[in-house]
Amino acid sequence: MRSGPVRRRLRSQETAAARRRYRRALVTLGRAGIPFLVGGAYAMERYTGIARWTKDLDLFVLPRDIRAALAALAAAGFRTEMTFPHWLAKAYHRRDFIDLIFGSGNGQCPVDEEWIDHGVPGQVLGVPVLLCPPEETIWTKAFVAERERYDGADVAHLVRACHAELDWDRLLARFGRHWRLLLSHLALFEFIYPHEHAPAARRMARALARRLAEEDVPADGPRLCRGTLLSRAQYRPDITQWGYADGRLIPHGTMTAEEVDDWTRAIEGEDHADRGGR
Repeated sequence: MRSGPVRRRLRSQETAAARRRYRRALVTLGRAGIPFLVGGAYAMERYTGIARWTKDLDLFVLPRDIRAALAALAAAGFRTEMTFPHWLAKAYHRRDFIDLIFGSGNGQCPVDEEWIDHGVPGQVLGVPVLLCPPEETIWTKAFVAERERYDGADVAHLVRACHAELDWDRLLARFGRHWRLLLSHLALFEFIYPHEHAPAARRMARALARRLAEEDVPADGPRLCRGTLLSRAQYRPDITQWGYADGRLIPHGTMTAEEVDDWTRAIEGEDHADRGGR
């Protein structure tokens, strides 16, 4: 068994190697002229000041550019795969990997030109880049409520740090018909930070609360479960046993039955990996 100092030194070397590979990926895509945004821990640190080790690099690209991005990274020595054709590809080098994100697992948050237009200039690993806008970061993270991962704390931290600069109208437009989800996170924000001075966030919360109070529950339509937009695992009984329509599926959502099946089957592989099997 390696001693503590040796393990720490190896971990430091692995981290340095990962950073070199991530930097190579950023430079490669830039030279290829492929628009991209950096998200994940790098963007969160820029917006909130919270630094944390990330096991990968999250890059957001337009759907039309995903094939070109994979080809450029493959030419630079990365092994690539189209992991989920409706939203995610990956590039690997040894133990390090890059997520190339062009949508979301639930089909609700496609990367479009507006992401690029509102990208925030920054620097990652010494490379000038655009960071994911805080509005899109909040939007995508608001939908992540799995049993093993919940991004609500990230949403709260982003609102706390960025509330004065956020384009609240644009953020609301991103949520669209799912504005209740935004309201739920803003209500939670007030619970978490009862004395935080965030007037724009509170104005939006109150406007949406009034909207909720004034809207009637639809009298007809299918028994719909939108919980599957938040967790692909925890609402399976609703759609497999209790007769609810799956909110991800066309016409209620944007996904096909095949896409939902592929995304759901992956749960078993991830559970196996969590238990140590790969």
